[in-house]
Formats: sequence, C-alpha cells, structure tokens
Amino acid sequence: MSTEATTHPTRVADAKKVGMVSLGCPKALVDSERILTRLRADGYAMSPDYAGADVVLVNTCGFLDSAKEESLAAIGEAISENGRVIVTGCMGEEADAIRAAHPQVLAVTGAHQYEQVVEAVHEHAPPSQGPYVDLIPQPDIKLTPRHYSYLKISEGCNHSCSFCIIPDLRGKLASRRIDAVLREAEKLVAAGTKELLVISQDTSAYGVDTKHEMRQWPKGPNAREVRAHMTDMARELGQLRTSDDKAPWVRLHYVYPYPHVDRVIPLMAEGLLTPYLDIPFQHAAPSVLKSMRRPANEAKVLERLKKWRDICPDIAIRSSFVVGFPGETEEDFRYLLGWLEDAQLDRVGAFRFEPVEGARANDLPDPVPEELKEERYARLMEVTERISSAKLEAKVGRTLPVIIDEVGEPDEDGDIGATGRSQADAPEIDGAVYLRNVPETLQSGDIVDVSIEDADAHDLFGVISD
Repeated sequence: MSTEATTHPTRVADAKKVGMVSLGCPKALVDSERILTRLRADGYAMSPDYAGADVVLVNTCGFLDSAKEESLAAIGEAISENGRVIVTGCMGEEADAIRAAHPQVLAVTGAHQYEQVVEAVHEHAPPSQGPYVDLIPQPDIKLTPRHYSYLKISEGCNHSCSFCIIPDLRGKLASRRIDAVLREAEKLVAAGTKELLVISQDTSAYGVDTKHEMRQWPKGPNAREVRAHMTDMARELGQLRTSDDKAPWVRLHYVYPYPHVDRVIPLMAEGLLTPYLDIPFQHAAPSVLKSMRRPANEAKVLERLKKWRDICPDIAIRSSFVVGFPGETEEDFRYLLGWLEDAQLDRVGAFRFEPVEGARANDLPDPVPEELKEERYARLMEVTERISSAKLEAKVGRTLPVIIDEVGEPDEDGDIGATGRSQADAPEIDGAVYLRNVPETLQSGDIVDVSIEDADAHDLFGVISD
C-alpha cells in the first residue's frame, strides 16, 4: 500500500485518516491524486499503511481479466488488513462482481467519479473537524516523486477498437480546457516538477470534442488566445521554466499517429519538447489491424518515422504490440516482425492477447492457442531486444542529459551510485541510466550531463561528465 503525500500540513490531532491503493495506468494514478487532494481539503489526513487508516480506498483497473484479478486480490488484502474498504476505478463498473467476491466492501464507484468517492468516504468515515486549521492553501497531493508529474489532458476515447472497452468504462473523449491544463502544468513546475508526462486515452485527439476552442492564456496583460489542440498545447508547455530558468522535460504519451503529429517533431528539434513519442501501434499486418478496427497505414507510418528522424535525429519512439490476436496467422506475425525491423523502434512492449469481457474481439473466429501466443511473444521480444541493444550500444561514448530518480548510499569504498533516465526513457516503463561515483550533493530531480560508458539490452551506464 503506497500513499506518499509530498507535503504535511498541520492538521487537528484527531483527523480521520484515509489510505489508498492505486492500481493500473498513470491515468488512474492521476485520479487517485485528485481524490486524495479533495479529501485532504475536507480535513482528512493520509495514512501510509493499513493500520492507521479509518478507511481504505482501492482504485482498481478493469482493462484485462488479469488486471481484474489483481484488483480483486488488492481489495481482499485491504479488507483483511483493515476491514473498511471503498472501491473505485475502472473495475468499479462491475460492482456486482466486486460485491460477489467481497461483500464486505462499503461502497463501489466507477472511474473518475470523484464526487461519489468523496461522498462515500464522508458517509463511512465522517470528517471529525472539517477543513484544515491552516489558512494557507496547500499544494495538491502527488503520488509520484516531486521531480516528475503526470498531466492528464482529457478523459475517455472516441475509438472503437475491437479489443478495448475503455469507452465503456470512461466514456467518450472529454477534453479539459486548455487554460486549465496549462495552469496545472505551471503550478506543477513551480512546485518543483522537472518532467511533465502528458497523458490521456488519445493525446492526438485533444480538443476534438470541443472543436479546438480558444481560451485566454495566461492571465494578465500578456494574455493571448490559445487553441485546445495537441500542437498548441505542446508549444505552450515548452515555454514553461523551472525555478532555475530551465525548460522542463515535456513527454507525450498515448499519441495516435494522426497527420498533425508531424507538426510536433520540429518542436522537439527546437528543444521545446522532449524528443520522445509513445505511439500505441498495436500491430502492423493490415488484416490484423482491420480486425482490431484500427487504421491500416503501416507503410505510410514507416515513411513518416524516417522523416521524423531526419528532422530530429534523437527522437525516441516507444510502442506496444499485441501478439496472438484472433485470426493472426503466421504470415501476419512475420509481417509484424519485418515491420519492426524496418521501423527500428527504440522501446517496445508486447502483450499476449487476452479476452476482455464486453470486447467485440472475443467473438472473432480463429483464436490463437495459448502456446502459440507464448512462442510468438518470445520471438517478438528477441527481435526487439536485439534492436534495443544496437541502439543503446550506439550511445556509448556520447554525453546525454539525464534526470536523476534515486541516489544511493555510499558503498564500503565510499563511492555513491545513482539511477536516472535519459530523454529516451519514461519512468516505470522504459530503461534506466546507472551512474557510478556521483557527488554526495547530487539529488533526485537534478538533470546532469552523463558520459555513457556502457550499455546492455535495456539500460545505459555512465558517469557525470566533467
């Protein structure tokens, strides 16, 4: 169980305490942060463990059956350890299944239903004293380290992919106002964030539902009209500055390769955006993409990747792929492997197809046997690992900017190591840069130039350059 607030305002001694177990994707983590921030404003304190909590919130994931099993296990653990549990999140849409497995739960709410969650906490653990004794407003609660933050720009999705039930869980696309997004980003950077990770279900579609409405930004005499559009948002985020007058890293996740994505690549070349794109390709074979109900333009994508690298040679592309989708033939799979050889993606994750209750893909003919899924998964990972090894080996001898995530303790010789990430590495999902012999003054969140000395299939190794 992990809930680490980054600030500890003065509270009344008998304030009710709330614990949080947050599962699933970064979008769910942002939901957890918002729920806890609302509860703290209502006078609740946060508990880092089960024993000290008056009530425990479990923010669930319901995308895959395996995720649902993990969510049910987490609910069971919270009930066993604490007994007073409120469930929210994507699996909250299946309240009957949750109550069938755990009838003791106090309440169940769905994804991003903040008001209902807060009301449930008020009902089952009424606040003892109301809001803070403090009169100074407190910053929002963060469940990530101080130096990086997720910036959620929208909810929901307009796609109808046959393997996905996200629109059923989180609804259609609902974009936040551009001025609200930029104001949150500005506050995060002012509070110490060095890296902004832009997330949504479809970052490229940001503002489509609002017809890319214009808003005034920033407040004051320098206000100008800014459009709710991915490219405009990215350009504005690139104008932010940290307390030491440096541009924060701005990393774009869940980017569908619509044509206008081409326009953010020059922003990376100019240094306004981190040269990194997370694009969920899912597959490359036209027949599989058609069954997935996704665009089948893999050849054009290869051309665009080449153009992007011509404009910004350091751009890193990460993606994820599904193997064993119903109807996937050996020819389809070999097509995917060949496409990956041509695409030379920097970071690749893979998933074995798993039926999701309610997804249309479950009714497709010719399911792939589990043992064949495993065999194809292993073959794909072998190819992508070889590509990754070669790409990382090519960075040996270069000097790269690295953001520090963790500084270790001195060893028996007094040497201190540290772990960080290059601009090609997002937290939790990509590789790391391991540093030797760092100064004792180095801190998490510092961005330093690192001479790369070695590499393996996933990570880099180096020393801070003189």
